[in-house]
Amino acid sequence: MSFVLDNSVALTWCFEDERTPATTALLERLVEAGALAPGLWPLEAINGLLVAERRGRLDPPRRHRLAGFLQALPISLDPETASEAWTATMALAERFALSAYDAAYLELAHRHGLPLATLDQELRVAATALGLAVLGN
Repeated sequence: MSFVLDNSVALTWCFEDERTPATTALLERLVEAGALAPGLWPLEAINGLLVAERRGRLDPPRRHRLAGFLQALPISLDPETASEAWTATMALAERFALSAYDAAYLELAHRHGLPLATLDQELRVAATALGLAVLGN
């Protein structure tokens, strides 16, 4: 695994107007070396696509294709996300005033000593404070 992947990066791969050279490079890195994500990652990815559909950015067939694209990526889901939620994740959420969802990405990157790929500014600040490398800008 080369990094922990947040959906703020992954969803840019689904919308050309959100893609940047940095996020495209992360997709290439992911394809070559894989990435790690918390167990909630698929739920957040699907929710992002459903919200985009509701806002008229895509239709159901495209949503299904994009969901298949994301599902096929070499992303390993962390089996300890739920058990860490009650301790380390909650502590990080409190410390950095993050949602529990965002703190799950931070906890995972911290536990494994991996860079965090995110576009979320608050999450980037928290990761930097913990001494983690931050990717995606």
